[in-house]
Amino acid sequence: MSDPRAEAQQEIRNLRSRITKLSDDAIDLILTGARSHYGWQDKPVHDEDLRKIFDIMSAGPTSNNGHPTHIFFMRTDEAKQRLVPALKGNNVEKCLTAPVCAVLAFDTEFYKRMPELFPHDPGKGQMFIDNPRRCAEDAFRNGSLQGAYFMIAARALGFDVGPISGFDNDTLDEEMFKGTSLKSNFLCNVGYGDESFVWQKLPRPSFESSCELM
Repeated sequence: MSDPRAEAQQEIRNLRSRITKLSDDAIDLILTGARSHYGWQDKPVHDEDLRKIFDIMSAGPTSNNGHPTHIFFMRTDEAKQRLVPALKGNNVEKCLTAPVCAVLAFDTEFYKRMPELFPHDPGKGQMFIDNPRRCAEDAFRNGSLQGAYFMIAARALGFDVGPISGFDNDTLDEEMFKGTSLKSNFLCNVGYGDESFVWQKLPRPSFESSCELM
């Protein structure tokens, strides 16, 4: 009989023997050299690409393996028009012209999937039912983490992303999620960026101003 825990430990050993860190070029691609994009080349993003992005994203850790994120890939003009009443300023054009505008939402009742996602303790969801504040905090926190994983996954596969928080969440939730347990977090355009729309990179804080060695 196989031992799942022993198999998991061996998988880690195999991974570490195969690769110890990303190259500088790879880190540039996903973070240090990457940019947010709001203008797009006329190149499609295929369904299988979106599936790959999701598969990589969902491999990232969430507390209690909660995975509250639900993604709505708005690809058609009709779908994108549903976003327009909630969008602010030039974010309308950004979303309408992107090959894909992903609505990253989170499920406030994510705990209902605990029997599937946390099978060794199928009753774990009860602690979120008993503690609504923790439930809400976990849903938003883990949904935000998964949003970051989503962007890194897309960049790792060669796509560009343009995250957008300039919209009214309540308006979007009324349009898309009324009567459900879902809430919008942020939007993220996906495609192949047109560098002619890119501005200079804004300053980042220094290590000294943001970190303390204790």
